[in-house]
Amino acid sequence: MAAAAATAAAKGNGGGGGRAGAGDASGTRKKKGPGPLATAYLVIYNVVMTAGWLVIAVGLVRAYLAKGSYHSLYYSIEKPLKFFQTGALLESLGQYSSLKLQRSKFGVKTIRLPILHCAIGIVPSSVVLTSFQVMSRVFLIWAVTHSVKEVQSEDSVLLFVIAWTITEIIRYSFYTFSLLNHLPYLIKWARYTLFIVLYPMGVSGELLTIYAALPFVRQAGLYSISLPNKYNFSFDYHAFLILIMISYIPIFPQLYFHMIHQRRKILSHTEEHKKFE
Repeated sequence: MAAAAATAAAKGNGGGGGRAGAGDASGTRKKKGPGPLATAYLVIYNVVMTAGWLVIAVGLVRAYLAKGSYHSLYYSIEKPLKFFQTGALLESLGQYSSLKLQRSKFGVKTIRLPILHCAIGIVPSSVVLTSFQVMSRVFLIWAVTHSVKEVQSEDSVLLFVIAWTITEIIRYSFYTFSLLNHLPYLIKWARYTLFIVLYPMGVSGELLTIYAALPFVRQAGLYSISLPNKYNFSFDYHAFLILIMISYIPIFPQLYFHMIHQRRKILSHTEEHKKFE
């Protein structure tokens, strides 16, 4: 799930940066950004989502101060977490549909668009691919954490919730300020630096949570379909979760090191730009 998020950040915000200067030098026509209404919608959406994840962060802190313990804090933010993470279904978490808002010889500023925008033609993109990739986090929230009540008190849940919360506050702030063409360097730096800790932290929490759910899924036969039945079809949800865990092994390292590469490229462009100012 966090691996999918890494794909998103890598493709959505770093891609094409090295080609921007060549495009300007050759007189390539710049692509138009979103219109005023689309921009206003995106700003409002990102502000609301930033506020939503801030609510989750505040809820975690208040619950910790009230309990004096970090155990079972999930219950204090369960509803807003489900709401705002499910709300991310509007977005492309995998292959970001990027608008080139600004071109310069130091890079291309991009902004992620919701799936809805892809569907109505604001930007060309694969709605199916985008939807598939964004479902990963929502799957963990509903098909694992919500469905297997026994894991909700696991510390591993808090691990990925904290990682997601910090990541999303920074990410939505990044997109908001990018749309307004006033992106503070601190937010840009955080966007391309804190993932170094947050992605492994989130992945660890996700994997440990799925692992903790396995015995309960097997015992209850959750979401599994056994033969014989009139559809002549069987499905083992326990095995499916194991396959999901295995899929992290080849995918996450590649995405993580790709993000490291993107960080060097994007932040070096910023440093180079500062030197010319």
